Amino acid sequence: MNISLEAKQMRLERFRSAARDAGIKLTPQRLAIFGAVANDATHPNAESVHRAVRESIPNVSLDTVYRTLWMLTDLGLLTAMGSARKGVRFDANPEPHHHYVCNRCGAVQDFRSADLDQLNIPEFVREYGAVGSAQVEVRGICSHCAAALHAPAAAN
Repeated sequence: MNISLEAKQMRLERFRSAARDAGIKLTPQRLAIFGAVANDATHPNAESVHRAVRESIPNVSLDTVYRTLWMLTDLGLLTAMGSARKGVRFDANPEPHHHYVCNRCGAVQDFRSADLDQLNIPEFVREYGAVGSAQVEVRGICSHCAAALHAPAAAN
């Protein structure tokens, strides 16, 4: 799934506005880190973002990438998904959506569903705290992995 130029520009403007409102300086590193997530539909993890940013800013540290990703998450510009054990992934898509995650290769795809957007959160969940939003994560084996599993083994 490609990200349209319009969506990329909207995300960048949203980032600039949020940074300005929060009094956060727009450094080249922060712009590059946000851009690496905003321009990548695969929901990259911090290590992938670090590799991408190092192409233009070779001396950026992994620590800077992590701190910036969490700052962007705190500003509401990114959402983090996944468990710390498997590596947290980041998403810059602000539109309501859900995720399909391949259990085999880890690929993540966004999808929209009006039915899931209207998901009724059980009342007891509010005992844990205020509910700000809900996203559904659907897991399975993607069509690419399924095809690879059923492909005949290559002859030696």
